[in-house]
Amino acid sequence: MTETAELGDFLKARRAALDPADLGLPTGFNQRRVAGLRREELAQLAGISVDYYTRLEQGRARNVSDSVLESLSRALRLHRDEEAYLRNLAAPKRKRVARPRAGRIRPELQLMLNAIQTPALIFDRYGDVLAWNSLGSALSLDFAARPASERNIPKMFFLDERARELHPEWETVAKEIVANLRAESGKYPDDPRFAQLVGELSLGSEAFRKLWATQAVREKAHAWKVVNNPIVGELRLRYETLRLPDDPGQALVIYTAEPGSDTERALRLLASWVADPTDA
Repeated sequence: MTETAELGDFLKARRAALDPADLGLPTGFNQRRVAGLRREELAQLAGISVDYYTRLEQGRARNVSDSVLESLSRALRLHRDEEAYLRNLAAPKRKRVARPRAGRIRPELQLMLNAIQTPALIFDRYGDVLAWNSLGSALSLDFAARPASERNIPKMFFLDERARELHPEWETVAKEIVANLRAESGKYPDDPRFAQLVGELSLGSEAFRKLWATQAVREKAHAWKVVNNPIVGELRLRYETLRLPDDPGQALVIYTAEPGSDTERALRLLASWVADPTDA
């Protein structure tokens, strides 16, 4: 799909997500046949002509100014990640991005992972898991047991039936993964790997297709995650995502437990099992 088509789909989805009642607009059944705002209403809120906004949704507008993008973001009530995605799609066509070297990280990063005494991993812009420590692999989806080509978080989550058993809050995590994938794809709109990955996921998972169509955008940052670990049971973990300054397409994720919690004790048991399964 072209950048202009993606831009139009995103604008329509965000316009449909707005509640007219929140803006003091009429909501009666006879007045509205579809959800959200009409084009005319959104254009008025953004201070642009209806014709220009229509051309934006139809992919016929070029070189959208910063002031228009700022007005649209304000009218659509976009959060920071959504506004960044909008600006990426509306930017002039850029040169094709260089493909990163598959499965490569700096050796120093693996040493750092090994020194971290809690689950941790490094993934790239596509969700490919490039490196991990022993606890990170034992946490849920066992990266070490998979071929390198299959160590992709979206594919493992949507195409592996075990993911639902391992993640009791599967729907919540699924939404986060899809929103993150869309945010990353917006940074590299002409990268063919994203189109290939989205196509494979769409063919293999109805749940992915439905979530992708919502046009949700969110950078992976920090939150809580619940995991049903097959060795030690339920774990409630906080994760933090740290972008690597020298490798902007890669990020480090570290999982931690509340001090004194059942999860902290379970992680210690899991660490013992990783070190020596027979002894644990």
